[in-house]
Amino acid sequence: MKRIYSIEDACIGCHLCEIGCITEHSLSKDPVKAFMHEKERPISRCTVEELNGGITSLSTTCRHCDEPDCLQACISGAIQKDSEGVVRLDREQCVGCWSCVMACPYGAIQRNLASKKANKCDLCPDRETPACVDACPNRALVYREGSQK
Repeated sequence: MKRIYSIEDACIGCHLCEIGCITEHSLSKDPVKAFMHEKERPISRCTVEELNGGITSLSTTCRHCDEPDCLQACISGAIQKDSEGVVRLDREQCVGCWSCVMACPYGAIQRNLASKKANKCDLCPDRETPACVDACPNRALVYREGSQK
């Protein structure tokens, strides 16, 4: 299965992966409209973390684990693993208990406080390559085959 991998040495902390993700998951698919005019602006499903006082940065996103802790922790059954191995979140079924947020060892699931639902990477199912990967100017994110956990 293809996954997104972060190359720490190449990340410059520009946050363009976050902007690409927000734009892709917006209604308009336009960054200005998504940030300025959409009533419920989506939040990024990836997060740029800055370490060592900002000297080191990397983008964190769902690892789509082989044995996902978030799936085991989900009390509503909103998190499922599909036949291709992608760990998906059904936002309609999510009850906002945040158990998945606490269970994820990578910190890759966010709380959307506006909708009171969990938020996680879906690998941009309508795209060949996830938006965060395409948005990265330094190629610090790669989308390739691999296994996790």
